[in-house]
Amino acid sequence: MRSSRTKTGGPGAIKAAAAPTPPVAAAAVTTAPLPGTSDATTFDGQPDWLRYLIDVSQRSALFMHALVERGDALLEDERAGLPLRLKFPFEVVLDARDFPEPAGYSLLRILPDGDACFERCAGANDRPVIIFDPRAGHGPGIGGFKRDSEVGMALHRGHPVYFVAHHMQPCPEQTLARVHHALRRFVAEVARRHPGQGPALYGNCQAGWAVAMLAADCAGVTGPTVLNGAPLSYWGGEAGVNPMRLAGGLTGGVWAARLMADLSGGQFDGAWLAHNFEQLDPGHAFFGKYKALFARPEAERERFVDFERWWGEYCFLTREEIVSIVENLFIGNRLEEGGFRICECCHADLRRLKSPMLVFASSGDNITPPQQALGWVPAVWPTTQALIAGGQRIVYLLNPDVGHLGIFVSADVARREHRAILDNLDALEGLEPGLYEMRILESAGDVDCLEPQYSVCFETRRVEDLPKATGTDAFERVRRHSELADACYQQTVGPVARAVGGPLLAAALKWVHPMRASRLAWSHALNPFAYGIDAAAAWATAARAPLAPHHPWAAAELRALDAGSAVFDDWRRQRDAAIESLFATLFDTRDRQATD
Repeated sequence: MRSSRTKTGGPGAIKAAAAPTPPVAAAAVTTAPLPGTSDATTFDGQPDWLRYLIDVSQRSALFMHALVERGDALLEDERAGLPLRLKFPFEVVLDARDFPEPAGYSLLRILPDGDACFERCAGANDRPVIIFDPRAGHGPGIGGFKRDSEVGMALHRGHPVYFVAHHMQPCPEQTLARVHHALRRFVAEVARRHPGQGPALYGNCQAGWAVAMLAADCAGVTGPTVLNGAPLSYWGGEAGVNPMRLAGGLTGGVWAARLMADLSGGQFDGAWLAHNFEQLDPGHAFFGKYKALFARPEAERERFVDFERWWGEYCFLTREEIVSIVENLFIGNRLEEGGFRICECCHADLRRLKSPMLVFASSGDNITPPQQALGWVPAVWPTTQALIAGGQRIVYLLNPDVGHLGIFVSADVARREHRAILDNLDALEGLEPGLYEMRILESAGDVDCLEPQYSVCFETRRVEDLPKATGTDAFERVRRHSELADACYQQTVGPVARAVGGPLLAAALKWVHPMRASRLAWSHALNPFAYGIDAAAAWATAARAPLAPHHPWAAAELRALDAGSAVFDDWRRQRDAAIESLFATLFDTRDRQATD
């Protein structure tokens, strides 16, 4: 078996990230004027409107060329097998595709890369850290997407670092039970390699609830558990602010996910999960991120293309996996209720949790708001005394404004919150049973320093003060309707969809999905104007002379772009209010009883 030895490459191994496509006429960039300046020779005597027209033409060419690069990168990475977006060298320790019950996951050991800081800090802490990357539609690598990341901070603090990565294609007949057992074996292998120190489990987003299940199943792993932006209470959220929790009811329940998997030959395209994410903030998805690129194409191009290489590549889940996730979590909310059955012999019960748990959430997270990250605590332990009697330590850390992705990819968050978490893993185990808020009182200084430049305290809190889900009767009604609709689907449309679905239809549905088609439409392979855009970008790079930010026409453009963003934001708020109203009309009997 391949899992019995360490390997760094070869057929079937996870591939290293491909190098980004070099910019057009990169050598010419060094001679172009700096942003915010104006070339007096070029513009001398020209009216302001003509200066602006030249500037906007150059920015448009560079903007479109970045879109061409993004489309080409997607095709390039598809040919390369969608390589792992991890910025650190690694070796494969275990490949779960070789297990008796295979699963599309691998355990990686992060290797030294010659960085002086990492080399100096190596071995300073003997507690291993296992970072579990989310499998929520995208490919793996977000926990180590940058140098200043969860992986980078763990290396900087001297921990042995392991990374659990998923493959883009699941194994045949893969189930959540197989994945769970594979992850358990990964943890056991790390514990075997580092006896005497319980591994710290670092779960991001979807991987957070997977890690919580590891800590709460029949055996229960030990060692501190950190949940970053991880939803465990799926009915939690604020009315008019978190509409994602209502999606299951308004789409009819689990049958919609089953239909998409049936049409694709038994696999569910993760692009639909990413699509739902973008729909939460269409102003950013369809306007905001492009506005930033258009306004400063030289400064934003590399960051934009690099991020989009990860954001535009989607993994697949089996039908059994997505149905189980939607049925038990998104709609059923069975994890916090203790009813998530992993397999015939075991189920996850959060009351079994014994290892200390830290929950990191953000008020600016519209995917996993604090209510979903923390609402399970009062559901499991209704009072502070019940939590203490259970012998458990729960700590939460709140960021006031960072978004969902920022929890994992923001360099500032990595240098502050994640570093503080890693520095205090031992302190978590030393706490008395109860509920605490972790507060970072100061943060400053150089990330390469050996001592932290902040102070941390753990303040006692009451379980009774945590947010609790409201309107649960409506969500219970959604769960019953979902079960009925799914039973009807399986007896009527389901057999037809499975008969029609196959490799050809699956391939067609994959490539016409709007998340991929919108990127591929700009590539050289599909866009006949792409070579003209190359020429225009080469001209723009060679002759680039940006207007100063305070130029009246540039300032007017900025106001117009901000007005466009405001239009999207207003529409989103109206849409979210309409969704809340429709959901209440369909499922909340309290509103109807009040009307009667």
